[in-house]
Amino acid sequence: MAELSNYFDYAAATPMLPEALAAMQPFFADSFYNPSALYLGARANQQQLAAFRQQIASSLGARPTELVFTAGGTEANNMAVHGILDTFTDGHIVTTAIEHDSILEPVKRHAHTIVAVDERGIVSDMAIKNAITKQTVLVSVMYANNEVGSIQPIREIAAQLAAIRKERRAEGNNRPLYLHTDACQAGNYLDMQVARLGVDLLTINAGKVYGPKQTGALFVRAGIVISPFIRGGGQEWNVRSGTENLANIAGFATAWQKACELHHDEALRLGALRDMLIDTIESLIPSATINGPRGNRRLANNIHITFQGIDNERLLMELDERGFQVATGSACSASSDEPSHVLTALGLSDEQARSSIRITLGRYSTESSVDELAKTIAKIVALS
Repeated sequence: MAELSNYFDYAAATPMLPEALAAMQPFFADSFYNPSALYLGARANQQQLAAFRQQIASSLGARPTELVFTAGGTEANNMAVHGILDTFTDGHIVTTAIEHDSILEPVKRHAHTIVAVDERGIVSDMAIKNAITKQTVLVSVMYANNEVGSIQPIREIAAQLAAIRKERRAEGNNRPLYLHTDACQAGNYLDMQVARLGVDLLTINAGKVYGPKQTGALFVRAGIVISPFIRGGGQEWNVRSGTENLANIAGFATAWQKACELHHDEALRLGALRDMLIDTIESLIPSATINGPRGNRRLANNIHITFQGIDNERLLMELDERGFQVATGSACSASSDEPSHVLTALGLSDEQARSSIRITLGRYSTESSVDELAKTIAKIVALS
């Protein structure tokens, strides 16, 4: 797929892994049976579903019964928020100002506190702790930000929550306190073991790991009761009813396994390419400003950069005409005229936000394509 070497919007969508597509094919034709039916073909599909669930759950250090398949990351995030807060209707949720809209929009239905981040886009575990009240039942902090790549201190936040749970028990307060993380952008590059992270709920997304879109999962730690998100026949542990999309789940499991295999090497390779791209752009365009953190607090594949006085949509279109695809921000809100809430949270002005682009690398990115991208950006900016 040499033609993909100039694609730089992996945070929005990843190309389908050929092996994932091959794994999906049987379930469109010969193995079309509903896994809930009782005849032999259906029971075989039920066994396949169990195997796919086991495969993904094992990679997370989870039990198969702790994994709920969903129609993507957005649904899984909604399920986490509403599933907990609809169970504890007087409960309160704490989240951050840089979350994906699939967290920020659902929390509006519930009592909530939104915590600020620093200029790098990183939230303090102490700020999270200080926002927790006696009514708080859920804290949701994304693992890695989809726009500026900032990696959040999930383990430190988990430790703060553990201390608060201990205090609550000593006070006779039996209200639970759960930690959810949206890990959609983290799957290719970061540690996804739920025990090491200390999380109670975790969202993953097939469309970000070279699998099919509209497919994801929510890890829900054993013992946590969440309100049914879709009611019906009782599939997915009676949390998300509806016939399972076995073809997409097959593609998800295959792509996820590959992501786990490549995780360490790709993080190192893309981290080096990321730093090379940043260094080249800064040398060619001294006025350029990198948004978000540097080094190991940033996703290996993410660069977010401001070119002062340059219209980002025009830059995007001119790059597209030259064969390069980048983004002006989150693809989910690309049609909005409003500046990114993430960049606003980092302290950027509207003008700076509208002069910024996001570049995200992936499996088909090469040293030569990264170098050519930097030089092409410099030429366009020089002519603007």
